[in-house]
Amino acid sequence: MGNDRTAGTGHAVIAGAGIAGLLAARVLAGPYERVTVVERDALPAGAGPRRGVPQGHHAHGLLAKGFELLDELFPGLTQDLVAEGALVRDAQADVRWFNDGHLLKPAAGDLPCLLVSRPGLERYLRSRVATLPGVEFHDRCEVLEPVADHTGGRVTGVRVLRVNSEPRLLGSDLFVDATGRGNRGVTWLRALGYGSAPQERVDSGLVYVSREYRRRPGDAPADAYVVGASASAPRGGVALSAEGDRWLVTLFGMGADRPPVDPDGYHRFAARLPVPDLHRLLERLEPLGPPRAMRIPVSVRRHYERLERFPEGYLVTGDALCQFNPSYGQGMTVAAGEAAALRDCLAEDAGEGLAARFFRRAARITDVPWDLSVGGDLRFPAVAGRRTPRVRALNRYVARLHRAAAVDPVVGRAFLTVAHLQEPPQRLFARDVLAGVARGGAVRGATVRGLLRPRPAGEVARARTAAPAPAADPAAGDRPRTTAAS
Repeated sequence: MGNDRTAGTGHAVIAGAGIAGLLAARVLAGPYERVTVVERDALPAGAGPRRGVPQGHHAHGLLAKGFELLDELFPGLTQDLVAEGALVRDAQADVRWFNDGHLLKPAAGDLPCLLVSRPGLERYLRSRVATLPGVEFHDRCEVLEPVADHTGGRVTGVRVLRVNSEPRLLGSDLFVDATGRGNRGVTWLRALGYGSAPQERVDSGLVYVSREYRRRPGDAPADAYVVGASASAPRGGVALSAEGDRWLVTLFGMGADRPPVDPDGYHRFAARLPVPDLHRLLERLEPLGPPRAMRIPVSVRRHYERLERFPEGYLVTGDALCQFNPSYGQGMTVAAGEAAALRDCLAEDAGEGLAARFFRRAARITDVPWDLSVGGDLRFPAVAGRRTPRVRALNRYVARLHRAAAVDPVVGRAFLTVAHLQEPPQRLFARDVLAGVARGGAVRGATVRGLLRPRPAGEVARARTAAPAPAADPAAGDRPRTTAAS
């Protein structure tokens, strides 16, 4: 992996045993002699959902880029998970993608995606990390606060509280906050004498309702369905095959248009999606349990890279760094990218300035998916934010691109490579894609020239006004709105 920190010395403590915490543990094992993962939940022996990850009940999408990174970090992952019932499918050939009501034209490609439940993936990663030298898990144990040295310039430990025990101090050379959406980073930094990171926020008003169904051979012509919302119909859904011969089905709506939790209402909502295919599938399936609802918290990006002061020995990753609208399916892939960035930073120098270097790299990883998700959210009238002429033009172009992708597989593949974070958004304006969109008379030259103007990274995200902070939601929950939860 290239982590050649001096002879594996020191102790790293990670708060949170979710996907981001496990990936951090993977790259810290070796560079650090000891890695302790502290988790508030009781960690299950199997693959069941747990209280601290309520989104585990809902369908999750692992984008092609994330799949690639996980297979690199955990050699043999694909074979192991397929042996346990997960599926590997091509995103263009094997998934029925509907964007703005248009079926993306299927074609053989090379964009493999992994169909597996969130609890199944987390259990597998946890089992692999647990075998790494020097790694140990402390579950039913909560990080109360990081503790700094007498200068306040370096975190030297964390105070933890285990169930039925007294608080105690764990000494550390590196502390990683991977506590997700419910993180207390602002409070912890303030107590250490530091300011909070600048934030961007957007509230799509998204609500998920999910249900499991039995999967049998011949159920459907595809192993996954993705029905994206549109500005005129701000509702959508996904149906993903998963291990255990199951379909994981998640319907989502925005604002007042929420999927009901009663079974009949759930199916009636599915009938109101922009296309009938997902509803027809549900009519043929046997449910395995009741629908489960979840209000998706506000999306928040924290710009730690902009802070002039930050303590050494302290990092932030995963949803604690940026929590995305999960309907784009970006969260796990971004967490994998951050883990790879941390690995590279450690290979260069694990000493002073690690946090600053990591946050700069993490910001570059986050820029594109954040801009894509915010730009996608601003398609919907109910989402608060300022639509600049450029944002409006981009969203009009994307709508035209979706129409072209229904008949032109080159256009469809370009969309998917961007959606799966394999290629930058500029791919959507390459000559062959513009030609495919223009063939239907869908875009005029003047519009294209305007969209191709260079722009600073993050412009789309900064084009909107900050939404007011909502009341705290105890239920914590990856291109445009097309994929399942992050």
